[in-house]
Amino acid sequence: MKKEELHAVIEGLLFVTGDEGLTYQQLSDVLELEESDVNAAVTSLKQSFSDMNRGLQLIETAGVLKLATLPEHTSYFKKLASSPIHSGLSRAALETLAIVAYKQPITRVEIDEVRGVKSEKSLQSLVSKLLVTDVGRVSGTGRAILYGTTDYFLDHFGLTDLSELPPLPEGDNDEFSEDEADLFFQKMNESEDQ
Repeated sequence: MKKEELHAVIEGLLFVTGDEGLTYQQLSDVLELEESDVNAAVTSLKQSFSDMNRGLQLIETAGVLKLATLPEHTSYFKKLASSPIHSGLSRAALETLAIVAYKQPITRVEIDEVRGVKSEKSLQSLVSKLLVTDVGRVSGTGRAILYGTTDYFLDHFGLTDLSELPPLPEGDNDEFSEDEADLFFQKMNESEDQ
């Protein structure tokens, strides 16, 4: 295998393994090469990243090789990470999020029925902000997507699990009332203010 091809394969393998990375031995096993050849290729690839001023670098932590971004680009990553996820949620998005949180798994049509208006844009916004995700499909005709909250939702609002959501008032829990929504929004606002 030519050097450039070997570099490309190692780069691809490290990309696929993400934060777990690979040891020299694992690379050696996958590539069916001697570990000394892998060491030489990794050293050469590290230099190649540096020489070409790439946005990635090859790092080694406790014998595990990983692809990582450059520390000097941290401010850009923070800006990117904060813009879509931490931007405020509209009232419609908060209503939709509250419905998903309490009624999950739930389809978009069911959310529309509770809100009395279409929720497609709100739902898309919540999915892009990693607060809501596809958790399966309804069996039967149409196989509508079921939505539920994510682990990020729990982290963002400081919840260990969904049982920590504010309790719904006793009585008619099938209807999501204005009071219930206000209780949820109050909890959300308290969480975001912290």
